[in-house]
Amino acid sequence: MRREKVRVTIAVCSIVLAGAAYASDARAECSRKTLQKLTDTYVKAQTAGTPAKVPLAKGASYAENDKTMDIAKGVLAGPLKIDFTRSFYDTTQCATFTEITAATDPHPYVIHTRMEATKNGKQVSKMESIVTDAGDWVFGAAEHLAVTKVEKWDEIPKDKRDTREAIQAAADAYLNNWGDPALPVPHGTPCSRLEGRMSTAARNPEGQTCTMGAFPQKLNVTNRRYVIDETMGAVDIFHSFPWLDAGIPKDPGTPASQSFRVEGGKNRYIHEVTVCTSPGCGRGRPPGAPPGGPGAGPGGPGAGPAPGAAPGAPAAPAAPPAPAAPPAQ
Repeated sequence: MRREKVRVTIAVCSIVLAGAAYASDARAECSRKTLQKLTDTYVKAQTAGTPAKVPLAKGASYAENDKTMDIAKGVLAGPLKIDFTRSFYDTTQCATFTEITAATDPHPYVIHTRMEATKNGKQVSKMESIVTDAGDWVFGAAEHLAVTKVEKWDEIPKDKRDTREAIQAAADAYLNNWGDPALPVPHGTPCSRLEGRMSTAARNPEGQTCTMGAFPQKLNVTNRRYVIDETMGAVDIFHSFPWLDAGIPKDPGTPASQSFRVEGGKNRYIHEVTVCTSPGCGRGRPPGAPPGGPGAGPGGPGAGPAPGAAPGAPAAPAAPPAPAAPPAQ
């Protein structure tokens, strides 16, 4: 009987050690350096308009705005003058995220791309992009570029890094609050949001301007896919944005991506790109009208809070016949 127990103990220990060794090997193979090479290759492929340069693994999938397609027929098929990029590297999941801003290209874009790699990090097993351009939610590549390129998303010192769980929790809290405005969201000070062309930092660069007013109805944000980078204190979430696009059913919603910089467990920066099926998601803003500017009107998409309202309060009610307004920006 004792011999049986010894054998069982040895077997269990062997399995645990083998599992630990496998996990260690996987991490060693899917290194930050390898993932950086993968994103560099992707950016070069997009710059040249040569999708064949992306090292797709056998059976790999490619999608744009949640629609599976041939990579040779998407945005990668055309050369793009890229002004700025920022990437995250998730060595635990062996995945990457890249934000591309092409403001000076004849056809401006802001693109968010996530790639899941094979175990060694050298090939792409799944690639998906949120591709936004004119007509998408508060789109403006030039304004986006002016803000994103001066933000500080550098590496966080090892002794100050948050855990994966803490970084994800801060970002999830922001999206969960859309469904329950009573839920607390850990925003730091300062904190700013870059939503399309609109930056809340313009209100108060050193203040906390990330708090949103409540949506007209509770939203359940589904289909979340994460890339988490503890070294940069960053996470990106691809998801479905309910309600915003008036041209489609409320649920699950339209393709969107949110990027977060988290410092000390609190949000510092939030970026959003969201796809629309009709200009401005059918929310009533005239093309080119700046958020809160001429044509936005009280309560219109992108309008600020009503006069005298507290920071983060909902916008004033829209005057008919404008559609229901998104929360205050």
